[in-house]
Amino acid sequence: MSATTPGTATVPTPAPAPPAAAHGAPRRHPLRPGRILLVAVLAIAAGYFLLPVYWLLIAATKSTDKLNGSFGLWFDHPQLLDNLRHVFTYEDHIYLRWVANSALYAGVGATLATLLAAAAGFALAKYRFRGREAIFRIVLAGVLLPQTALALPLYLVFSQLGLVNTYWAVLIPSIGSPFGVYLCRIYAESAVPDNLLEAARVDGAHEGRIFFGLVLRIMSPALVTVFLFQFVGIWNNYFLPLVMLSDQRKYPITLGLATWQTAADRVPELIQYTIGGAFASVIPLVIAMLVLQRYWRTGLTEGSVKE
Repeated sequence: MSATTPGTATVPTPAPAPPAAAHGAPRRHPLRPGRILLVAVLAIAAGYFLLPVYWLLIAATKSTDKLNGSFGLWFDHPQLLDNLRHVFTYEDHIYLRWVANSALYAGVGATLATLLAAAAGFALAKYRFRGREAIFRIVLAGVLLPQTALALPLYLVFSQLGLVNTYWAVLIPSIGSPFGVYLCRIYAESAVPDNLLEAARVDGAHEGRIFFGLVLRIMSPALVTVFLFQFVGIWNNYFLPLVMLSDQRKYPITLGLATWQTAADRVPELIQYTIGGAFASVIPLVIAMLVLQRYWRTGLTEGSVKE
């Protein structure tokens, strides 16, 4: 319907807005067969990956004789705290020493690897110098190179330096992260504006202050990703400590639990201790993921530069 008056043009009367749009009610998307199939596939994949963790939780609550004498996917007289107490106190608290070693290797190694990757990635992204692309190609080659292939050369080098069977033999190789350098360069190219760097230089900030005070904050989502990948990789590393270490008190959790599993033929209760130790070793990784995921954000530079 439209309203008209003499000598005026016809003005259409606006139609009333639908009730749902007027009140800002969310639109409900219809369930399509493709969407239902996608959710089902993702649920099956999640169940597939979580099933071993669920089994580990169930097995950690059982006694040694109940591991093979009861249903594997359900509880049977749970005694988790008692089992963990035996794990922590066995052989003069050797497991707690392994936990401390793993925390040292993973925490220090991942932190240093993240800082080095951030510095190298930022330099490759924002500085122009001869050989930059050649260095980046070498980094890409390092991403494709399996770490196990470097274990024997590293052992020979560290043997000549007298560092075999020391903490340095595991820490030094852990601070190199070719994937971290690659990710930081890609992220710095897109997330760190050139005009923001120029503005900081005009204000008198030196390169070190720009990097530590500005660039690291902007690149924090990428740095969290690098840290988590490196932390989990070092925490779960088995082959490098196996090659480098012979002193049991310097073992990480992975190598220590492997020694318990090997000795389980002579001491049957070590089977349960190995399972309980494996369950306890997962907890720090879960905590790290839950604590750091809130920093996994993008768009930190939005609005920082005026056009």
